[in-house]
Amino acid sequence: MHAKDILIDAYSRIQEEVHAAVGGLPPDVLNARPSDDANSVSWLVWHLTRVQDDHVADAGGLEQVWLAQDWEKRFGLDLPRRDTGYGHSSAKVAKVRVDSGDLLTGYYDAVHEQTLEFLRGLTAKDFERIVDERWDPAVTLGVRLVSVLSDDLQHVGQAAYVRGLVQWA
Repeated sequence: MHAKDILIDAYSRIQEEVHAAVGGLPPDVLNARPSDDANSVSWLVWHLTRVQDDHVADAGGLEQVWLAQDWEKRFGLDLPRRDTGYGHSSAKVAKVRVDSGDLLTGYYDAVHEQTLEFLRGLTAKDFERIVDERWDPAVTLGVRLVSVLSDDLQHVGQAAYVRGLVQWA
């Protein structure tokens, strides 16, 4: 098995978990926050998707799905166009609200497809390519892809937890 095949499997598991965390929830549960400083399911799934979209597009020299497929307009958030949610204050978290889980899963699925297409085209040597020199040591493509995977898994787990807290409260 090649590294890209392992990553394809891992990113596909994120997709499954995103659908499980969001599926069937009404807007009031999607947008509910267990406390004033907590994140909602909507924010967590939007954020993990924005990070994956941003980081994979950057590493692959691709346009972000958020902008290329007009997801930014579909969400209609009162945030900067390229905002990924990193470092959001409680007030900014509150701005990420959706009317349907289909919006969240639709955007995730579009990002997932771009991610898989990118992964399928990689060779073993590609994973060694430096994609970010701002760190010491510089970040390779392989490290960046695992970093995004780790971040996404943490956030989708948080979304599942928040779903349970809010849904059964």
